[in-house]
Amino acid sequence: MFKTPRFRSIAGFALVGAVALGLGACSAGGGDDASGDGGDLTTIGFVAVGPEGGWRTANEKNIQDSFSEENGFELKYAPATNGDQNSQITAFTSFIDEDVDAILLSATEATGWESILERAKEAEIPVVLLDRGIEPNDTELYTSHIAPDNVGISASAAEWANEQFPDGANYVVLEGPPGLSVVNDRNKGWDETVADNLTKLESQSANWSTEEAKSVFETILKANNNDVQLVFAQNDEMGLGAALAVEEAGLKPGTDVKIITIDGTKAALEALAAGRLSFVAEYNPLFGDTAIDVVKSALAGETVESDIVVPSVTFDSPEAATTALPDRQY
Repeated sequence: MFKTPRFRSIAGFALVGAVALGLGACSAGGGDDASGDGGDLTTIGFVAVGPEGGWRTANEKNIQDSFSEENGFELKYAPATNGDQNSQITAFTSFIDEDVDAILLSATEATGWESILERAKEAEIPVVLLDRGIEPNDTELYTSHIAPDNVGISASAAEWANEQFPDGANYVVLEGPPGLSVVNDRNKGWDETVADNLTKLESQSANWSTEEAKSVFETILKANNNDVQLVFAQNDEMGLGAALAVEEAGLKPGTDVKIITIDGTKAALEALAAGRLSFVAEYNPLFGDTAIDVVKSALAGETVESDIVVPSVTFDSPEAATTALPDRQY
């Protein structure tokens, strides 16, 4: 991990195996289908999360655009019904019954996948996890997990907080829904890195929601007589909700209360550029080309890495956000 004058890079793990297979072949239409049969499309089942916020919209659009007919794929998109895991398992089962060539899974819950993944393994259908991992993390049940490094990203946020408050501070954590691997990992990276003289007052779920985060943080501010100097919001929407609560309390976000968020959406970078947020960690959603590489390698019988980390950066100033905004795709 290093710092440049404008941003920090989250190094994560080495990008080896599938990522090194040459991304140029993924984006070129070229006339060759992904299966190599010269005519048939490779069928992909995408068990998705569905509408959830700016990051999810960007990620799922990127996956859909990448696994296009022009690139030799037929993608069957199955978003969850209101975040319900049972709807995902139903879609997953249907894809197995249809004998698709591969399945992409963005899980709404971390646990409860063993039996259906065993079925996919028996059917010799490669499964690639996108973004969220599973628990227990049995790498025998899936081909690869592709995601940014949640532990590393949240650790970088904690390092920044330690630098900002060398004499200590009171802080609040706004979490995503309980039980998700992404929430567990973001808590892990933060808790293992944040300094002992920073005092956690509350840690509450606001379910990735701006409105819920505003309500939750308003209550916390009142309960603590506004004596809160820092918020670690585990996604941009919750951080923006915290900023609204700070403003309604007559305080100034970014000055009286520093706010950290994770995702790096355009809305968050605009808020950082305006001084309403203090630190934005990118959780890069654009890894469709990498997913194509993994699927192609798996279908060709090649070995791929079980854990592939998507590079991400962090932004710690209005100037950094202003520089990044013109090229922000989501």
